[in-house]
Amino acid sequence: MPMKIQMDGLYVHSDDVVAREIEGELIIVPLVAGIGDLENELFALNETGKAIWNCLDGKTDLRKIIQALAAEYQSEPGEVEKDAVGLMEELLKRRMIVAVNKT
Repeated sequence: MPMKIQMDGLYVHSDDVVAREIEGELIIVPLVAGIGDLENELFALNETGKAIWNCLDGKTDLRKIIQALAAEYQSEPGEVEKDAVGLMEELLKRRMIVAVNKT
């Protein structure tokens, strides 16, 4: 069952991964067993994925991140939303990001 991403949700990188940029791609490296995909392989993000990853600060909700990226890339917000939500669901499923409780 896919993990549910909330548009007003706040997300941060998991403490169980590190990310490094290599030749224009952002590579996410699991630090503990059970993070990532079944083989615990590296996970690479393209330019758009990297932009989303870099915005995950636990303070800005996903809706605002999508609006900012749509404006920056001069794209339709609906298209950016579809891509962003798909990526976020995958990252959440792999436990590479975590939701932050709003205070």
